Amino acid sequence: MQPTGELRGDAVHVGGDARQRFYDSRGYGRPLSGNEIALSRVEAAHLLFRGDLSGVAIDGDDGPTLGFERFFVDSAAATDRFAVRYLVYADLRDRGFYLSPTRDGWPGGDADVGDAVDLVVYERGSTPDTGDVLYPVRIVGERESLPAADVAGQTLAVVDEESDITYFAATTPDIEGSTAYDPPSELTGVLLDDRVMVWNAPEALYVRGFYGQPLTGRAADIEGALQLSLVEAASLAARGSLSLSRSIGDAGSDPAADAIRARGRAVEGDRFDRRLSVYERLRDRAAVPKTGFKFGADFRTYLDVETVEELPHSEHLVRVVDPDHAFAPRELSLDVRLAGGVRKEMVFAMAGTDGVDWLSVGRLTP
Repeated sequence: MQPTGELRGDAVHVGGDARQRFYDSRGYGRPLSGNEIALSRVEAAHLLFRGDLSGVAIDGDDGPTLGFERFFVDSAAATDRFAVRYLVYADLRDRGFYLSPTRDGWPGGDADVGDAVDLVVYERGSTPDTGDVLYPVRIVGERESLPAADVAGQTLAVVDEESDITYFAATTPDIEGSTAYDPPSELTGVLLDDRVMVWNAPEALYVRGFYGQPLTGRAADIEGALQLSLVEAASLAARGSLSLSRSIGDAGSDPAADAIRARGRAVEGDRFDRRLSVYERLRDRAAVPKTGFKFGADFRTYLDVETVEELPHSEHLVRVVDPDHAFAPRELSLDVRLAGGVRKEMVFAMAGTDGVDWLSVGRLTP
């Protein structure tokens, strides 16, 4: 005979040998006095589904006793996002994990995780008593928005409209390169509509520093012509390496760095400043950022460039967003899937006036 629980407030109380049967042996609920335990609605629903509880009494002895179906519907009406939280809880239980809701007074409730985390999953072999958290899980429906600024360190469980679950690990990336190249200090270029042309660029600027793209062709009789993107040119000008001999359009007598930055804002708006900020920080970390247009990103990165003739595969795709950016889960899944398909790490750079914060998101199989 399986025990019956009683709903008191938002917790289901179970007596008898519940502590030994559910908490000590399988990590369900939290212990109360004696052998009684309290289960969250999600935990109680899972035990009902498995047949380990015979029912849940509502409103004391005079109320009805609900089976899984009615208790699930009642809980969905009473509790925010109950259905998606149950789906993730049940999936992780089926994978063999012990886990707990993160709420004050519950196992896991005092774990060092953010307020938005729904569940904590313990390391295999751990219980709520030991508290070794493996995954702090944040549950997101397919149509919800997800702020980029507060997800680092969390495991994202995205539930789609067909109740399938996709897991993502959100971390802070370690982007540190070893590209040793200092650009020369006397480059001269011409500012065109949306790029800068350097006519007598030293070969090492491209071959060793991987700046720009040579202007070349099968029958070319011109050597040393290098096309720089506005981001590359603005960075070189800000470092004192590039001046302008001429500008196509109204640049006046502005210094090169100001003129190029103004042109970037004219063709791209405020987004240019954010991309430039990220570009410069990547260069400061001895990484080489190049356009990520072919991959739908702002940059791809190379950590160790000795020469373009022996160029390694790029390691990251970087998309620049503003600090208040909120992901649509579908958009996030698309970015991560594309990056994984080309064997790169997907990185989001949240660039604002206070600097750049970094976020890496990748698929996870618990």
